[in-house]
Amino acid sequence: CKNPAWVQANDFSFSGLHNPGNTGNPFGSAITPVTVAQIPGLNTLGISMVRIDYAPWGIVAPHYHPRATEIITVIEGSLEVGFVTSNPDNRLISKTLQKGDVFVFPVGLLHFQRNVGHMNAVTISALSSQNPGVSTIANVIFGSKPDISTNILAKAFQVDKNIVQQIQRKF
Repeated sequence: CKNPAWVQANDFSFSGLHNPGNTGNPFGSAITPVTVAQIPGLNTLGISMVRIDYAPWGIVAPHYHPRATEIITVIEGSLEVGFVTSNPDNRLISKTLQKGDVFVFPVGLLHFQRNVGHMNAVTISALSSQNPGVSTIANVIFGSKPDISTNILAKAFQVDKNIVQQIQRKF
């Protein structure tokens, strides 16, 4: 924590959400976070936000936030969004959203977004933590350091070890 006598307005502000992110990556999306890392004054306040830009058919890969519920608002474009309920049901709850629509992803549940339009899309999300964390499923499973044993992953996914090794090399 910062000494209160040293606190300034810059500790409580962020400029940049009006700037589109660079979607020129394999996912076709760009995330601009506004968490306690960008605004120190968010410390202990339990809120944060992100801007997400999507190229046509761009995605935010399946992920979850271990410490936050997320509420997303479509500013421009059309998005398919969804989350999966926990075991044993693993039920997909999904919807196509249009400009002005809002959707909630409950804390800790796997969720995703995909631009289903032919134009760029933009969303703003609010999260119920100043440090929500994010675990992108593919990175967690195939990009851990050190690697999760190929034998474990091959058995879990019911595929040949060589397929697991091929995917792990991409991470």
